[in-house]
Amino acid sequence: MSQQPAGGEAAAAPGGPDACHVIVLAAGQGRRMGGIRPKVLHRLAGPTLIGHVLRAAATLAPASTTVVVGHQADAVVQAIGPGPRFVRQAPQLGTAHALLQAEPVLAGCAGSLVVLSGDVPRIRPDTLRRLAAAHAAAGAAATVLTAELPRPFGYGRVVRIDGRFGRIVEETEATPAQRAIREVNSGIYVFDLVPLFEALRRIPAAGPRRERYLPAVLSLYRRQGLAVETVGAGDPHEIRGINSQTELAEVSRIMRQNKNEELMAAGVTIEDPATTYIDDAVRVGPDTVIHPGVTLEGNTTIGARCELHSGVRIANSAVGDDVTVNNFCVITGAQVDAGGRIGPFAHLRPGTVVREAARVGNFVELKKATLGPGSKANHLSYVGDATVGAGVNVGAGTITCNYDGESKHRTTVEDGAFIGSGTQLVAPVTIGRGAYVAAGSCVTRDVPPEALAVARSRQDNKPDWATRRRRR
Repeated sequence: MSQQPAGGEAAAAPGGPDACHVIVLAAGQGRRMGGIRPKVLHRLAGPTLIGHVLRAAATLAPASTTVVVGHQADAVVQAIGPGPRFVRQAPQLGTAHALLQAEPVLAGCAGSLVVLSGDVPRIRPDTLRRLAAAHAAAGAAATVLTAELPRPFGYGRVVRIDGRFGRIVEETEATPAQRAIREVNSGIYVFDLVPLFEALRRIPAAGPRRERYLPAVLSLYRRQGLAVETVGAGDPHEIRGINSQTELAEVSRIMRQNKNEELMAAGVTIEDPATTYIDDAVRVGPDTVIHPGVTLEGNTTIGARCELHSGVRIANSAVGDDVTVNNFCVITGAQVDAGGRIGPFAHLRPGTVVREAARVGNFVELKKATLGPGSKANHLSYVGDATVGAGVNVGAGTITCNYDGESKHRTTVEDGAFIGSGTQLVAPVTIGRGAYVAAGSCVTRDVPPEALAVARSRQDNKPDWATRRRRR
């Protein structure tokens, strides 16, 4: 039985006799998901499955949080990052075996232990708080979160005796009468820490793989006369585990619909919720109109009275009030201030800031660039590693040549400058305040304020050249 810490040395958990500790079981492979990615690292409305679980668990303000990892443990540890303690389960021999791996970090602790599954992402914080409070009030050795399901196939059934918890019977072992029971085990528990690990060691291994599962602890407690209580989940969907790509898609659809309904109730117009994909953490202001086919991802904020046209994708970006984003724009890691107008077919890459009332038009790409208040880059331009001041016109086909093959260099265009169409600005270069750059120029030196830069060769026309060529 392995009790090897993962992700660094595991110290004993803090907390007094009334402390609440959390453990998340995330060691399984999830074979039914297909592929090689750990099941708990699949994404659902933005965060990973286990990210949802850890966020809900954090609302308990636990004295410690431990994650049991196994399959691709290093990938799971890296994805979660600092904060929780990690212990490794190898091999994976059931949920009771997984919990036993945390004994080195929880031995000697008192208080309660909330046990969560890393693939049950919809568990609500208020449900966890209610579960923990009921466990403390009852002074129980264990408390089980249960739910009433209309179709309980596959879940362990809660068998009651005189209305009190009796035991959990798994689907494969249930009689026809027991299979008709609709109350099921969620796999989410609260345990009193004092008797827990001794009880886990007493669970006999069963089946061809010699596995140990947590429901057996509840039966053991009942035989010992220890109290086992239950708390019902308010919404049966919140105990739903993700075991396949189909279930992931189904739960994703439910979460998207809930998010869309929440936003519409707050005054956001979503023309076609079925084709609108909005992550759970996204915020949208009232009177914003979202057309079909829009995707809003990650930590994105959209202001009030905006209009997002079809085909727009915005990720981890901040969009101010009264902004219009026209069709088929991609905005990632960028900021668009109030009154901005973007697209169609524009690409704002990370580090871009579009200031108040600035305009970014057709087939324009910005990267690590600031476009000042009221400035315009309306057509077919690339502005990268640049600072563009206020009231600047960036003509069609302008390119900031920011990369010399080894390093990136910055371009500065000061307030009120005019950049003619087809201009190349070879960085590092500064265009002074109020200066003009003639169309078709290749600018390699700084342009003083109020100057006109003409950087193109003289045109030479050859009379009748085309006629003579055709004759030849």
